[in-house]
Amino acid sequence: MSGAIQTRLFRDGPLVHLVEAPGADVVVHRGSVGADETPAILQQLVSEVRWRSDVIRLFGREVPIPRLTAWYGDQGRVYTYSGIRLEPHTWTPLLADLRDRAGAAAGTSFNSVLANLYRNGSDSVGWHADDEPELGVDPVIASLSFGATRTLAMRRRDGSYRASVDLQDGDLMVMAGATQTLWVHRVPKVRRPVGPRVNLTFRTVR
Repeated sequence: MSGAIQTRLFRDGPLVHLVEAPGADVVVHRGSVGADETPAILQQLVSEVRWRSDVIRLFGREVPIPRLTAWYGDQGRVYTYSGIRLEPHTWTPLLADLRDRAGAAAGTSFNSVLANLYRNGSDSVGWHADDEPELGVDPVIASLSFGATRTLAMRRRDGSYRASVDLQDGDLMVMAGATQTLWVHRVPKVRRPVGPRVNLTFRTVR
């Protein structure tokens, strides 16, 4: 089944299981945040979050990250990825509320969140896994989306499976188990005009 897309969608209450493939434990709560709330939440996140623009070093040169980011969390929950060290900002009331709602849906509690602002279709994130040492073994990652629909692509590390899902306004995706060990994921660029999207990836830093 090399290169096959292995997806099976089925509904069990509000849940949609996305990927049926070895090691992929990924579930989406469609419309976890209702359409009556999402426009105001998106506007507040764009205006209130302390967004930053970072660069990473690739092939000996510095390259701007094609999106804006921000890191919020409990005191001392420092996070490092791609050589960037992030000290947490204090939780805003909105982010704390969304953290608790995501934790209730995921059946766990979170102490930090990486926020990403995709300003348009040119913003993206490349292939990666949320497998930094401070996240521990088999971390639970809850990804909450607001704004424009963007595609999340997944690829098994050994190249045997691929899958993708469109994450819509208000969707909550929960990745657990060995997903980060066996799989990588990305949000690719798109050529068509799309509006802004804020993605909040809640996690627990050990």
